[in-house]
Amino acid sequence: MFSGFPLFPERASTVAGEVDALYFFLVGLSAFFALLIAGMVLFFAIRYRRRSPSERPQAVHGSLALELTWTLIPLGIVVFIFIWSAQVFFGMSRVPKNPMEINVVGKRWMWKVQHLTGQREINELHIPVGVPVKLTLTSEDVIHSFYVPAFRVKKDALPGRYAATWFQATKPGRYHLFCAEYCGTKHSGMIGWVTAMEPAEFQAWLAGGAPGVVPAVAGERLFHELNCVTCHQADAGARGPDLAGLFGSTVRLQGGGTVVADELYIRESIVTPTAKVVEGYQPIMPTFTGMVSEDQILSLLAYIQSLKAPETKAAPPPAAGALDPKAQDVTKP
Repeated sequence: MFSGFPLFPERASTVAGEVDALYFFLVGLSAFFALLIAGMVLFFAIRYRRRSPSERPQAVHGSLALELTWTLIPLGIVVFIFIWSAQVFFGMSRVPKNPMEINVVGKRWMWKVQHLTGQREINELHIPVGVPVKLTLTSEDVIHSFYVPAFRVKKDALPGRYAATWFQATKPGRYHLFCAEYCGTKHSGMIGWVTAMEPAEFQAWLAGGAPGVVPAVAGERLFHELNCVTCHQADAGARGPDLAGLFGSTVRLQGGGTVVADELYIRESIVTPTAKVVEGYQPIMPTFTGMVSEDQILSLLAYIQSLKAPETKAAPPPAAGALDPKAQDVTKP
């Protein structure tokens, strides 16, 4: 429907139909009330016009039923719109379990994409059809906005922060990618393509492309190149906290506060390490602002996420009868 009209791009994602249904309902509702109000204004202007200079209208004392009618009906419509919009919003905001994750960095004037398998793209994004795709967005300079009209997806990429969005393509094709936030003189040229492929074709594309370095591996290399390993060790006398199992855990800070070690906290600890100092350690970590790019920070983040906490071995069970004095007495004469 309206696939050839520029204002109505084709639907190519699971949420596109829901977004369009809500949009057309709001447009139709606005058109209905606009015509109703305009018609009533015209009708009353003609029906109750003054026909002679001496004519005086009768005083209107009001009606409780009329007041309740034009109060409760709009209230019900607004509540209905709110509930419907909230359902669509939460459906677009909640990322499904086990999605395919991709990092996207906006930079004037391009989109830099990196798959967790190592492949990198510029102004291109290849995805499989029928698989939820989670994008982690950030920016190296100013605010950008990742916008794919066919997917009905738009998400701002903010400098110094991470934003997540997701979509699931429903049919193969090549779809426009735009920056929907004015970002400078060449904003109109910050465009690209999202190519949705069948899963088998996507796997062939992954295998046929130039092999890249997996972000976690690149992050491990950078971790050693920056000499982070000299402080962040599992030793008791280490100058920095152990990073194994850190991601997603609760960290105690100096002063008694706590924070969840998520993407934003780890990024802040890299660029502004003295902002939140871990309890029991000194604020001696240097800042890496200007030394690492957003791509490198994402690689370090992927490496830290891959570090799992060491498994604690359970104590062997006690021998039979070792904890039961009555059982020990059985052997006595």
